[in-house]
Amino acid sequence: MTLIDSLPNTVPVSDHAQRTRIFPVLTAALLSILIISLPNLLDPIIRHDDYPAYFGDAATFWEKTLHEGRWLNYVWHLRGIETPAWLNFSVYQALWALFAAATAMAALGKKGPGWFSVVLALLILVAPPASLISLWFNTLIPGLAIVSLYAVLGCYLPPTKLRMLLPVFVVVSFMAYSTYPLLLLAIVLVRSDERSLKDLASILVLFIFSFALAVLTAYSLNWQIHGIFGVPLAEWRDGNPATDFDGLLANLPRVTQSVSDFLVKTAFEFKPAVVFHIGMLMAASIVLWRNARLEALYLHAGLWMGLGLMTVQISKLGVIAPPRAFIFVWVFYALLIVRASEILTQKGGLSGRMARNFVLLILGSYLLQTFTQYSTYRPWQQETRRLATIVASAQEPIYLQGQVLQLPSAKAAFIQTETALISRMRQLTGRDTILCHTDLAACEQAKLGGGTVIDLE
Repeated sequence: MTLIDSLPNTVPVSDHAQRTRIFPVLTAALLSILIISLPNLLDPIIRHDDYPAYFGDAATFWEKTLHEGRWLNYVWHLRGIETPAWLNFSVYQALWALFAAATAMAALGKKGPGWFSVVLALLILVAPPASLISLWFNTLIPGLAIVSLYAVLGCYLPPTKLRMLLPVFVVVSFMAYSTYPLLLLAIVLVRSDERSLKDLASILVLFIFSFALAVLTAYSLNWQIHGIFGVPLAEWRDGNPATDFDGLLANLPRVTQSVSDFLVKTAFEFKPAVVFHIGMLMAASIVLWRNARLEALYLHAGLWMGLGLMTVQISKLGVIAPPRAFIFVWVFYALLIVRASEILTQKGGLSGRMARNFVLLILGSYLLQTFTQYSTYRPWQQETRRLATIVASAQEPIYLQGQVLQLPSAKAAFIQTETALISRMRQLTGRDTILCHTDLAACEQAKLGGGTVIDLE
């Protein structure tokens, strides 16, 4: 008996007709995301650098093609139409629900939709990095559409055909958001029906090739269009690019800081919950190792492949990665703990009941926490709507006087730049406004007549 033969494989050959039955799970996911998004649904908050996508302002977004390689997003900016923010946010959230439902069915739906597939879909749905990144919904619609499409194909196509499409989807999704390809990797790994160490190695090699091709494609586009082969770091990122091994070592604290920020944000700032999640991950890994060893290897390979790529990127660039970039970690975490819970439930007994209860505890808590998170933006939205009624009837030029970032509502909504208010006024009124401190002389002149000065305080 070989080592490969000695590793148990509990995943039988799939019935593809049964795997296509995602609609009950999708319905549950759509209803859930509608409910938790309600505070932000009708008037969703837009981050300052997401406004170019909302307005279809390709010229403003142009520099991100050079500094971030987001060519798919740039093409989206050229669409030529402006749709309401509520519609864009609804489409984005629906796409995330589709990804969650399709991933759950690809992973657990061999016998059709069941209790655990619904739980897994909802647990993916409430990923804290997903709610954080959803505030850039105008920009990321096309990228998430690509990722969701691949997840749906994971329910329909056999693994061989799904893998054939991986390089194309990785290249395209990479040019929307650099960690999206890791979500595609999760789909490929859970859809491997006949697992072996050789098969796992082939998947990882294919993904590394696909990811390298994506990087090369972005570099080549920059070379052909910008005249620079690469993706140079923007100054605002305050990076510390490493040029040698010592530089890589010097940047390791930024890796630990990035991971720490992700863990704390994932726990909604409640640090004891970080310990709880790590304990859940370890316990689930032990259960899978004892009962479905190859499945454990596949899922952990994807998780650590992603973390390895993040470590390389952070060490090389010397930047702090935002928590939203680690969205793939939560997806693999959800896959591990729900699958372990399913195994223990099938065995029966106290361990199965406890596993289910712990998973439901996480799910219920995070549904509530996500709803609360979206509620934190309401004061800013309400205050800016009141300001917009004044701006709409004011005599131009219109000046805004006061410290935008010091407003309580701005702090609560984590508004990062003052330009967010300027773009918000344009969104609500279609009119241009100017911050007084950017042109004090003109602002003082407006106070004497020939314009309007609005005091924010």
